[in-house]
Amino acid sequence: MKIVVDAQRLQSELAMLASFTHVEQTGKDGETAVTRVVFTEDDLRARMWLRGLYEEAGLAIREDAVGNVFARWIGSEPELPAVATGSHTDAIPHAGMYDGTVGVLGGLEAIRSLQRAGVKPKRSIELLMFTSEEPTRFGIGCLGSRLLAGVLDASAADQLKDAEGLTLAEVRASAGFTGSLDEVLLPTGYYSAWAELHIEQGPLLERDGIQIGVVTDIAAPASYRIIIEGFGGHAGALLMPDRRDALCAAAEIVLAVERFALATGAIDTVATVGTVKVHPGAVNSVPSRVELALDVRDTDPERRESVMRGVRAVCEELRERRGVSIVEERINADPPAQSDARIVAAIEAACVQHGYSYRRMVSRAYHDSLFMACVAPVAMLFIPCRGGVSHRPDEFASLDAMAAGITVLAETLLHFSAM
Repeated sequence: MKIVVDAQRLQSELAMLASFTHVEQTGKDGETAVTRVVFTEDDLRARMWLRGLYEEAGLAIREDAVGNVFARWIGSEPELPAVATGSHTDAIPHAGMYDGTVGVLGGLEAIRSLQRAGVKPKRSIELLMFTSEEPTRFGIGCLGSRLLAGVLDASAADQLKDAEGLTLAEVRASAGFTGSLDEVLLPTGYYSAWAELHIEQGPLLERDGIQIGVVTDIAAPASYRIIIEGFGGHAGALLMPDRRDALCAAAEIVLAVERFALATGAIDTVATVGTVKVHPGAVNSVPSRVELALDVRDTDPERRESVMRGVRAVCEELRERRGVSIVEERINADPPAQSDARIVAAIEAACVQHGYSYRRMVSRAYHDSLFMACVAPVAMLFIPCRGGVSHRPDEFASLDAMAAGITVLAETLLHFSAM
């Protein structure tokens, strides 16, 4: 049996999916800007088009109350737990066309390649497209997979609001997704194995000429909001000895985040202050209030927490020295995930079988597989992306890279579907 990937068809489908967007293009060669926020017109049009592809492949389709889409190639023993793959198709503003989409359309092409090879799977093989992996609309990432795994309370999820004040309950109902979110939770043993294909979103594979990254661990973020309040006033009238400048205190916190992340000495510890909101935000006004958004990630939860202990100590000292108030709000602190040894071994065996170079690696980006690990054995495989670039219009993966990843994914799905 020979698996043949139709990479040209895949590229055409990726380009078509990228057309479901309303965003100004950069006009630069090789760049395609995509904005596709969950439950917008673009997202709904993309979903409808994808549904046509699933139907064309003879897959049985179902959708749950939050809009996760399941497309199943029914096996000869459909009562057995299925083998699954998938990813997401939503995109942050002004992103690229490969993040997540390679896992969905690539997963579909893996299934089609097995169909063309005459495979008759014992276990069903399912393609899953997650709702809202990106946090763009409701402020929380991996919304669909969190609900599938039962790590997000259904009633709390329905009360999440977007920037316009609309709740998830209102928005999903308007998009045609009704029913209780309690029913989204996957039953125990629903999947026997899960493998997600994704671009690396980093430079290591391309830099070292490696074709496949075999993910052994997925680092998990803890997200915080830190609010600093001082005393503002006119930039000319408020004298330096009398100031309680919230932005100056915030600047010290930002530097402390960097310092304590580096202090762990571990390459897997990363910490980022991604947004700074300054009030009142005028050049001639001393800042009275600053809000920081902080993201700390690690494969070791205790090491991740050590960064926060250091930051909290600095905050306590700043309260005393600068006379400001500092409030920390934890948004989430998710556990990291480890890949299943059997799936890792199957991915590596497929690489050896097809002569692809591979390397074990850690995923430091957030993926739905992190939450699927709560309900199934999981692993991920990465392919190189040009320059390690992602979440930008110049994001790019080559046809050869995608074909290699899909071939390995297809072999992995075939292996576990026969068990």
